[in-house]
Amino acid sequence: MIVNHLKELYDYRNLIWQLAWSEFKLRYKNSILGYFWSLLEPMLMLLVLYVIFTNLMRVQVKYYQLFLLLGIILWNFLSRATTIGMFSVVGKPGMVKKIYFPRDIFVISSCITALLMTIFESLIFIMFMVYFRIPVSTNLVYVPLILLCLFIISLGLSLALCALNVFYRDVQFIWQVLLQIGFYATPILYTIDVFPKNLQRFILLNPIARILNSARDTIIYSSPAKTEDLLFMVLSSIVFLLVGYIIFIRFEPRFAEEI
Repeated sequence: MIVNHLKELYDYRNLIWQLAWSEFKLRYKNSILGYFWSLLEPMLMLLVLYVIFTNLMRVQVKYYQLFLLLGIILWNFLSRATTIGMFSVVGKPGMVKKIYFPRDIFVISSCITALLMTIFESLIFIMFMVYFRIPVSTNLVYVPLILLCLFIISLGLSLALCALNVFYRDVQFIWQVLLQIGFYATPILYTIDVFPKNLQRFILLNPIARILNSARDTIIYSSPAKTEDLLFMVLSSIVFLLVGYIIFIRFEPRFAEEI
């Protein structure tokens, strides 16, 4: 069943890309700055947070600009992917009611749209890497796996949120609150070392925390990713994807009538 569904998704690969690219272009339609907003948004966040946490809260972290910017970019991907994905079905009632194809195509294309936006943001990060003369390390080989885990976790969350949002519109408001809480509860602005050991273990139950730590270690600090972190991320991404698909499949047959 899984293999057949994967083959079906592959057959619709062109549609997935067209939906993703159309959504990407639509987000900047009639905007004066256009795609430049993908570069400006993380820079503005970086500027505000950097001033606050370096001058007012006295955070002392090596290459804190890069530390903070990478955390913002990766969190923005999770936030965008789940937010766009959550509305991917309710936002296209005509296609859902009149044309049949696997409904998870909408969610997958939404995550790809978020990925395209993140790629644009990453250009700023690369410029900072060059400016600070961060050496290119062989530990970058871990990066594709780390980012793949982030994508899969985001997809799993998006599938669940998308299905639930069709029937319970309160989900969109609850999720925005959870995202705000998650932004400060996840080590984006600070290192996990500021907490005692027993609390660190609790925070690391959040796979996004491990993803951020591993990404920073391998990209900024030229350190290898920890095996236990990689295993936790991979297992977590599988669990999130399975749970997301179970919820999505449970509600999907009634999408058309509910919308």
